[in-house]
Amino acid sequence: MNVIVLNPSNVNTGTNNSTLTFNFPNSVTFKDHEIAVSSVNMYYCWANISAALGNNVFSYRWTVGSTTTSYTVTIPDGLYEVSDINNYLQYKFIMNGHYLINNGQNVYYAELLIDPNRYAVNIITYPVPTSLPSGYTLPTANTQTGALAWGGFPTSFFNPSINVLKFNTFLGFTGSFTTSLNIGNNTILSFYSTTAPNVSTISSLFLTVSNISNPYTSPSNILYNIVPDVGFGELINNKVNEYIWTPLLNGTISSLTCRFIGNDFSSVNLLDGNITIVLLIRKKPV
Repeated sequence: MNVIVLNPSNVNTGTNNSTLTFNFPNSVTFKDHEIAVSSVNMYYCWANISAALGNNVFSYRWTVGSTTTSYTVTIPDGLYEVSDINNYLQYKFIMNGHYLINNGQNVYYAELLIDPNRYAVNIITYPVPTSLPSGYTLPTANTQTGALAWGGFPTSFFNPSINVLKFNTFLGFTGSFTTSLNIGNNTILSFYSTTAPNVSTISSLFLTVSNISNPYTSPSNILYNIVPDVGFGELINNKVNEYIWTPLLNGTISSLTCRFIGNDFSSVNLLDGNITIVLLIRKKPV
């Protein structure tokens, strides 16, 4: 039995850390050989929100005086829970000066919450006042962060309007869903997702290996499945208890290439290339 180890030095440039190639010192000839995974160590680091997935943008509308303006929220590629998106929305409110301050606490007029009992995301929007409430203060500009000062009050009550755009699947709303501006009404609005939120678009990874042909899988070069059993950003230490041997194609080769793909067979962007794969190769038992 022979051992092949792939580590960060084998990661191919320009592949988003998803492809590793092992170059043999010399060309090798395989005839009636099998390959199996012994272990995979990698971080749970594939983005669930990214430009590549097309789910990283939504927008909101805000009114000053009688003029309503749309603001785009572009989420950096990464791993997010709904609470993280809510925090990022609040950050954008701060940067745009769309909040008030009550006794030193920021007051935001929209939030995204998880309702575990309904297995849904709840978008809640609050009426923006037409004048400064008692005890409140206005945010000022911050030249260091680039945050803007309060831009002005509306002439009528309104609720910030959230347009989910292509972010809809993550939250569980239809692609055309937009919350109401609720102009002229001093009421809180609540909107629940209508389908199950798809927070993790890629729940597991397949490991494919060149020079194999598995007749029982499609694609036929799938060798192994990695299912994260840790939290985002934590180390997946996957050791195989029982080897699953797959025939190598007969022939002479100079390298083996391993590639991670999503459970939907899509390309993946791994944010951390600190990956170690241990493969075993043996002659088929007689």
